Amino acid sequence: VLAAWQRPYLNIFKHFRVEEWKRSAKEGDVAALTDTRMKGTIYRIRGSNPASSYLQLPRAGTQSLGLTGRYLYVLFRPLPRKHFLVHLDVTTEENQVVRISFSNLFKEFKSSATWLQFPFVCGAASEGMARRGVPGAAPADARWTCLVLDLPSILALYLARSYSHLRGVKLCCNLLVKNLCTSDLLFEPGVTLVRARLGDLSCRGVAPMPRELAFPVPKGEKWHDLYDYIRY
Repeated sequence: VLAAWQRPYLNIFKHFRVEEWKRSAKEGDVAALTDTRMKGTIYRIRGSNPASSYLQLPRAGTQSLGLTGRYLYVLFRPLPRKHFLVHLDVTTEENQVVRISFSNLFKEFKSSATWLQFPFVCGAASEGMARRGVPGAAPADARWTCLVLDLPSILALYLARSYSHLRGVKLCCNLLVKNLCTSDLLFEPGVTLVRARLGDLSCRGVAPMPRELAFPVPKGEKWHDLYDYIRY
């Protein structure tokens, strides 16, 4: 059951005050930028190899975030013509730490008892490539993406393990990241509060994206024409 402080969702960057770098760590070329299109602060992580530039939560590997929400939302954009890598450390009910990684460096899915590696195919112009399932450097017009990871399902499906909590996150180069969030609710971008109520989506555990986590949509535009939504 979600602890009260994690309900209905937890805005990870805000809660752990990423910009102060007391409870988070950064290595290499990590910069906080004001993005007018995204209407707020984003973090740019870039470098020649993933080990040299990253943003990590919590600060020390011995600590744990202790976040129990079913879904992890990663709001990010791959840097054009580059490879990126994200590591998530999760803890199972048996207290085993499993690393879930996704990257456009990986050619194929690989798994061991303690590590799941998912190849990530960037959206936008590479849609044709994506159908053939070819990962690779992000396209020049890689879009901002809302990646939703159903952590209990991933562990159950690939390792037959029960999920306990999210222990840590390591965002390696090369990407822009707006935020991370955990929740037991499935947020659907582009769904308004009115439509959610009318369609009674709440019964299915579906909710509109909280404003502080939403990507801005200019008047007259549609969310799905501007951004990518990927569920694992």
